[in-house]
Amino acid sequence: MSVKHRRHRHFYHLVLLVCCLAALLISCAPPTAQVVSVAPLVKGETLYIYRGLLNAVSAVAWSPDGKRIAAASFDKTVQVWDAASGRHLFTYRGHTASVIALAWSPDGARIASAGLDKTVQVWDATTGRRILTYLGHTDTVAALAWSPDGTRIASGSYDKTVQVWDVDTGITMVTYRGHTSFVTTVAWSPDGKTLASAGVDRTVQLWDAVTGKLHLTYLGHFQPITAVAWSPNGGEIVSTGIDRTIQVWNVLTGKPLWTYCCHGWVNGIAWSPGGGFIASANTNTTVDIRNDVTGKTALTYRGHKSEVLTISWSPDGTRIASGGDDNTVRVWQAV
Repeated sequence: MSVKHRRHRHFYHLVLLVCCLAALLISCAPPTAQVVSVAPLVKGETLYIYRGLLNAVSAVAWSPDGKRIAAASFDKTVQVWDAASGRHLFTYRGHTASVIALAWSPDGARIASAGLDKTVQVWDATTGRRILTYLGHTDTVAALAWSPDGTRIASGSYDKTVQVWDVDTGITMVTYRGHTSFVTTVAWSPDGKTLASAGVDRTVQLWDAVTGKLHLTYLGHFQPITAVAWSPNGGEIVSTGIDRTIQVWNVLTGKPLWTYCCHGWVNGIAWSPGGGFIASANTNTTVDIRNDVTGKTALTYRGHKSEVLTISWSPDGTRIASGGDDNTVRVWQAV
């Protein structure tokens, strides 16, 4: 081989080595957020885009003090970051399959996450240290909700049950078996006395969180239900699903107050913390904010590139974090 050819070969190897090192550094770098706006706050304006997740964002939630955000993904992780700057804090990697549900404890000290591996894992929200693994379900765990007093978790599963269990011991306290198909969503009443659960059987069922006694079954939907949320005062519930409707109804009578027909089905729903607005995560790539009395659209957010799967209001009710099939979480000004 000539000297010239050897030099070319050495140069090629050097370039290849540099490229490999660069790729390694990029893959090991912590997730980052893209700041979009530093201007005065405008409704519907994106503040930043968090791009740390490698697959669709299945669940997102603010810490109770509003200082951190956690997001679960089909990439099997939960990532936690600073809510103001988007700076990545740590990644929880305890699951062996896609994570599709998460919930912060009311005191912000712990996070519960669950998914296709059939487990619910409770872990330290600051360090990521696992505290407890709940193994009561026999199929995918699709929904989680922490009781307002922080002592219990309700988990809904494709095994058709909702299980209420002690967060310190993992002991099952109630197993609710009222559903005839997958349970996709569960929510505690603000006073912690009643649970609302719903799913593929097209019913929303309200039942006693201690005894499991059924109080009311809402039959307003004609397709599977994807999400429910209580009003802050506990007097109403909003439910939505594949039937392309958002329905608000009275929890004592089951009487519908208003129904809005959407352009596509809705994946997630969230009532603003102080009342007044309902936000919906839509398959048509938007998030709609509606007046909770009239159903009239107050704002439509169009920042995502594909369907929006999950939404969460900040505790002060001014911002929304929305996650979607575009692998991003977008934090934006809501009101």
